[in-house]
Amino acid sequence: MTMNAGNPKSSFALNPQDELNDLRMSEKAMPLLEHVRRFIKETVQPMSEEFHRLGENKTDIWSYAPGQLEVLEVAKDKAKAEGLWNFFLPDAHTGEGLSNLDYAYIAVELGKNPMSSEVMNCAAPDTGNMEVLERVGTPAQKKEWLEPLLAGKIRSAFAMTEVNAASSDAKNINTRATLVGDEYIINGEKHYISGAGDPRCKIMITMVQTSPEGPPHLRQSQILVPTDAPGVKIVGPMNVFGDPDAPHGHMHIIFDNVRVPASNMLLGEGRGFEISQLRLGPGRIHHCMRAIGQAEKALDLLVSRGLTREAFGKPIIQLGGNIEIVSRARIEIEAMRLMVLKAAKAMDVLPRDEARIWIHMVKAMVPERVCVIIDQAIQMHGALGVSQKTPLARMYTSTRTLRLADGPDEVHHMVVGRHEVRQYREMPVDPSSAAVFRN
Repeated sequence: MTMNAGNPKSSFALNPQDELNDLRMSEKAMPLLEHVRRFIKETVQPMSEEFHRLGENKTDIWSYAPGQLEVLEVAKDKAKAEGLWNFFLPDAHTGEGLSNLDYAYIAVELGKNPMSSEVMNCAAPDTGNMEVLERVGTPAQKKEWLEPLLAGKIRSAFAMTEVNAASSDAKNINTRATLVGDEYIINGEKHYISGAGDPRCKIMITMVQTSPEGPPHLRQSQILVPTDAPGVKIVGPMNVFGDPDAPHGHMHIIFDNVRVPASNMLLGEGRGFEISQLRLGPGRIHHCMRAIGQAEKALDLLVSRGLTREAFGKPIIQLGGNIEIVSRARIEIEAMRLMVLKAAKAMDVLPRDEARIWIHMVKAMVPERVCVIIDQAIQMHGALGVSQKTPLARMYTSTRTLRLADGPDEVHHMVVGRHEVRQYREMPVDPSSAAVFRN
């Protein structure tokens, strides 16, 4: 594939015949998309309402109220029976064999209801963990942890972010894992470990340092740590805008001489960065795919509210610049949708090193713009928009958090900007060239 036909200085010059520009969903996946839409409407939405009703008066926020998990499991069993399960694993015998592009269309629908992903076993952080285990796990690791995750019987967490390090640079991770005999002894402190508050969370893929004196890219490893291992101390939740997000939680965890078998190491010592590249692919843009659905939901709420409330003698949708706000939101959603679809297609047809630029672009673009659309929907609702009576406040909280999760905006812009600048470094040094137009 020729990515730079027309301009040898750019990786992004348009080639009308480029496979990368064919963003159509495959024919085989179209019935699945319609099935998902119907299932969300007929099963997930009423189940979600019952799930939240059952939990309204519970006193322990870190558990589930009687009946909550039962109604959830009924919906999950129905999803399994109808074949709506594990869409997120592209081209794997453990999933539907969907391409990243096909899954992107489905993930948008999942994003419109926050419980859809879990009902169909496509929820983070389990998706990334299952992807890693499916790709690099040993048969024993898959038997013990991947199989129950794929079956939706347990939940998991990914333990990377640290209290005392700038964790967006993974080389700074300093939780130590030392091999002693046939065990690793782990010591360190991490926080914002999403999902670790859930009583169903049984395993953490944990980023550790195993070779502090080695080359920077070979110092880190990833190892499986059961949540009930002696020495794993969950200190408590890290709130997000004041919300503990219970019972899922984003937990502060201390690893105090935690011992796990040496066989829990994933792929081998020093291969933590290599494993991370697997998470940089589909799992990293699943959030962006679902965020498009969140933006669609926010715009729907914005317009519905604007059409049904009056102020100063007219529907509020007609006040001020609200019509332009609606227009800009629709334009932004369609622009984001095309970018996410193209990133998904890039992962399907380009080498990993080339596709990663598209991944970083959508990670830099989508959460920021979706935040703006949700904020505008909040404004249209007035004080109700920041209350518990609409989903908007939680939607904003989760989407704003995405601008930090999986790397902050600045890191993604740095990667994309460096890639663009790098393409000019082999050009002749001629200051006057800046003053003329180039083909």
